[in-house]
Amino acid sequence: MHDMFEILWISTIAGLATTLGSLLVLLFGRPQERVLATLIAGAGGIMLAVVTIDLLPSAWQTGPPLQVSAGFALGLLFMFLAAKQLNVTDNALPLSRRQRLKRTGLLIATGIALHDIPEGMAIAVSQEAAPGLGLLIALAITLHNLPEGMATTAPLKMARIRWWKILLLNVAIAFFTPFGALLGLLALKNVQNSLAFFLAFAAGAMTYLVFAELIPLSRERHPHYALLGGTTGFILFAVISRLLPA
Repeated sequence: MHDMFEILWISTIAGLATTLGSLLVLLFGRPQERVLATLIAGAGGIMLAVVTIDLLPSAWQTGPPLQVSAGFALGLLFMFLAAKQLNVTDNALPLSRRQRLKRTGLLIATGIALHDIPEGMAIAVSQEAAPGLGLLIALAITLHNLPEGMATTAPLKMARIRWWKILLLNVAIAFFTPFGALLGLLALKNVQNSLAFFLAFAAGAMTYLVFAELIPLSRERHPHYALLGGTTGFILFAVISRLLPA
């Protein structure tokens, strides 16, 4: 088992990128849509490179194909059910614009917190598979979490929620990533020969996040910037992953 402190430290840094994104919006306002599109698609390209170049190949080398396939499928299913649950609406009376903005910000915050758990697990199990892989995924998640913090803060700021409440919310969200890393470490410790399953589970969860959320969201307003960001992110981290020591 690798140094637990190291894994928790890099996962905490990745999680705090959400807080940094929130702080940037609180200080300077929401960035331009094309900048957001580039950042979001760049995070998607990075995650896709991590999945195809590192996570899945490591899983295939570590465990039997059935375990890898089951882990990948369950990762996809987990994120699908989580997203479906978050999209459930009720039949309450129509909300005011301020209430809708507040509800949107809180729903985004809930979704980010839920996503951060498997992301933290991905950092932990990847670090167990190869010393440099966890750091690579943490860097990808850092870039991914930055616009997520912005996305949480913008509607809450427009709803006139106090700045310190918004900041505290994003600080709380940040710690779901090291919490997920801790869960990943505990799972690896208590379930024998489970590394391939959890690597594939993380790959499935991240694949769903890329194709169901990041790519569609980035392409809504500026598809050309999204293509540029996604391609750049994929190539950049593909090169970095080849340069890292195995």
